[in-house]
Amino acid sequence: MKVIGYGDNVTDRYVNQNMMYPGGNCVNFAVYAKKTGIESAYLGYWGADSEAKMIQEALTDLGVDISRCRTEAGTVTERCDVNLIHGERVFLQDDPRENLHGALPLGVEETEYLNGFDLIHCSCYAEEENQLQNLEDTGALITFDFSEEDEYRSDEYLAQVCPYIDFALFSCEHMDDEDIRDFLAYVFVKGVPYVLATMGTRGQLLYDGEKYYEGVVRLTEAVDTMGAGDSFFTSFLMSLLKSGWRKNIPVGEEAISRAFEYAAEFSAGNCLVNGAFGYGRKIR
Repeated sequence: MKVIGYGDNVTDRYVNQNMMYPGGNCVNFAVYAKKTGIESAYLGYWGADSEAKMIQEALTDLGVDISRCRTEAGTVTERCDVNLIHGERVFLQDDPRENLHGALPLGVEETEYLNGFDLIHCSCYAEEENQLQNLEDTGALITFDFSEEDEYRSDEYLAQVCPYIDFALFSCEHMDDEDIRDFLAYVFVKGVPYVLATMGTRGQLLYDGEKYYEGVVRLTEAVDTMGAGDSFFTSFLMSLLKSGWRKNIPVGEEAISRAFEYAAEFSAGNCLVNGAFGYGRKIR
């Protein structure tokens, strides 16, 4: 099995610790997939700066294939500035610089490359909505992280994305349980076979059009919650793949139960790591 994160990479900067770490939803996906024992790759643009080199060096060391990425001349890597307070990340202002935005366009060469993967993971932060249609002929499962912002839940945005994906993730910690159930059913009708909501310490909820499945909570005294949601979703998906989930092959109830257990343990363990997956450096 082979999987790939297609999209964003960022530098997570811990301002109150003067430290920075590799990050970005799709980079995190590739790293966590590799940590579960599945071959993984990352496809995206690099900024032309030392922060991009930090991310590249970390991925290379971890054995994540980055051979098809391209550097965009004259650009800088996007920064995500946070303060870490008692293990919890507190987001600061958005990066005001003209930083690297947008997904690497998928031409014939890139699409042929992606044909070799069982699953392609995408993200709302990667600005790749207009590329999703190009993934239809790859035969791969397409997963998409919608995060928590309202702008990624509008009818217009869902219409851009939902017809082209097989599994959706939403962060719904701020919603009550009944509203979450209604929302998952609404997204399912938009064309997504599986819709998962993470709810913080309340666990998770998955809907497959017929049934709601409740997840598992593993509470831990976190060193750093950066990457908690990414590590849960990635390990959940990798468990389903190992159980035989493929394009047009449904997921069984037992496989879902195992995936919830595995992902809860994996993400709890990841909260004991500094940064999304380590490899920190001092901010210069």
